[in-house]
Amino acid sequence: MHVKAIPVWPLASGIGKWLRGNTITLLENGEAFFPALLEAINAARQEILLQTYIFATDTTGRRVADALAQAATRGVSVRVLVDGFGGLAFERKLMDGLSAAGVETLIFRRERRRFSLHRQRLRRLHRKVTVIDGRIAFVGGINIIDDFDAEAPVHPRYDYAVRIEGALLKPILASSRHLWRQIAWRSLRSRVRVQSSASVQPCTAGDMRAAFLTRDNLRHRADIENAYLDAIANAHEEIILANAYFFPGLRFRHALLAAAARGVKITLLLQGVADHPLMQYATRALYPIFLENGIRLFEYQRSVLHAKVAVIDRHWATVGSSNIDPFSLMLAREANVAVIDHEFAATLATRITAAMRDGAVELRREDWARQPIIRRLLCWLAYQTVRLAAGIAGVKGG
Repeated sequence: MHVKAIPVWPLASGIGKWLRGNTITLLENGEAFFPALLEAINAARQEILLQTYIFATDTTGRRVADALAQAATRGVSVRVLVDGFGGLAFERKLMDGLSAAGVETLIFRRERRRFSLHRQRLRRLHRKVTVIDGRIAFVGGINIIDDFDAEAPVHPRYDYAVRIEGALLKPILASSRHLWRQIAWRSLRSRVRVQSSASVQPCTAGDMRAAFLTRDNLRHRADIENAYLDAIANAHEEIILANAYFFPGLRFRHALLAAAARGVKITLLLQGVADHPLMQYATRALYPIFLENGIRLFEYQRSVLHAKVAVIDRHWATVGSSNIDPFSLMLAREANVAVIDHEFAATLATRITAAMRDGAVELRREDWARQPIIRRLLCWLAYQTVRLAAGIAGVKGG
């Protein structure tokens, strides 16, 4: 298949520039991610920065916590930043032990009112980024949690991360240190050191071109969404998108429909086993418009799909933490890596296609038309509920 090259469009200044000279390795599921992460932690000599939404107290969480504590004991500067909602168990059961071992820990926006829809409460730390000695980084959608979900214990949670070496370490390290300093200052934690403890300079490794994309509230409000929209607008032949919580706004929906209208083959892999049923039903309310416009829809049934990845024309790809919903794209702190590399993109496309073949069910237009009226009503109600929640939070759900 002849693939037309996608133009390299300018991204936001600073963090987000395309950089050459990288080696980026795709890691599928925790069974590939955690051994690579633990190996890098155990080899660390100067600095570890780990930022995550969930840091569970299960077997995996304790293994990672033990490795971080051992690194601190041998003199490595270890800093762990965990979200206040996703990290409730971490704060209660692991944080004190890590602090006693010399690990510096911070909580991003502690939970104070559990049932509030206030905009500030929904500004979560959802990114999953680890940087080790300024020379290896991990970015993706995988939390620090066991690979197997209680809802589908036979097969691992379906998710991705990447291991990065090379020039992209510079913006990833700068972003991670900046966020740490910012939260330390807000927390008024004078005992938390904010200066850099390692002066490792990332070196060129490989020849892959990539960009580090963040979503925050100041300079990078829409970097991730705009990267998606630009890539979709430049798609010539194929878009493959796997996303756990898919509730795109009008701009994103229109971009997909415009691509379909010009003949681009579009395939969406979405959740079939839901860990948030309300969002799943809201997403299903959008199925008719996609199916009517020739977009293929698959629901992953083998386990919980948690991935946030996409491939366009087997040339452009992204792996990260950002869902395609108003909460990720407009409120949460997110981090994605975009890659322009045919081999990497083709590998990811092959893995997503295998997941669809082995663990997903395709939904066809005629099948959806035969859905019971009560189910379609539930989808419509869920759609309106999510839109209302987004409106209360001050964001537009489309």
